[in-house]
Amino acid sequence: MIDEKTARQAVIRAADELFYTRGVQAVGMDAVRTAAGVSLKRIYSLFSSKDELIVAVLHHRTAVWDSGLASASQRATSARERILAIFDFLDAWFREPDFRGCAFINTHGELGASSTAVADAVREQKRSFQEYVAHLVADAGAPAALAPQLAILAEGAQTTAAIAGTPDAARDARAAAETLLDVATGRPR
Repeated sequence: MIDEKTARQAVIRAADELFYTRGVQAVGMDAVRTAAGVSLKRIYSLFSSKDELIVAVLHHRTAVWDSGLASASQRATSARERILAIFDFLDAWFREPDFRGCAFINTHGELGASSTAVADAVREQKRSFQEYVAHLVADAGAPAALAPQLAILAEGAQTTAAIAGTPDAARDARAAAETLLDVATGRPR
């Protein structure tokens, strides 16, 4: 028998893949059980409800998102480049064959009105991303008002790429971010 931590991780990973591919409401706990190889009894001992599992999946997604941003920014040598690395990260993600848009936006669209816990988890991830962008903007010496503008570009690119089925939105959002950065910092074009 696998230990609790391993079982929990297996259930979260299986649920994440299923929810992202099919949608949260379309996936029953039996499908999670089968994909994870963990009994329903064990799943419900780890997560008291499907909502609790969904929130755990969203926290897992937050960690993956944060790690991806950190990895993309490691190559950057300036605050400006760290900001633009967000859009490079998005471009690479949009090109993945299993890209289905932002899991947070998708989940909020399905359950945000009916699950306070899900809505709170999504809002927390979005708030955290906005704070991350705000720190980068401050490091770049740009006005604080630029941060929400850049965050909206990134969020809009995710939705546009998912709906259009093309990664072009990342490139377009990056170009817009460069323009906003140039104007905000007085950099000549």
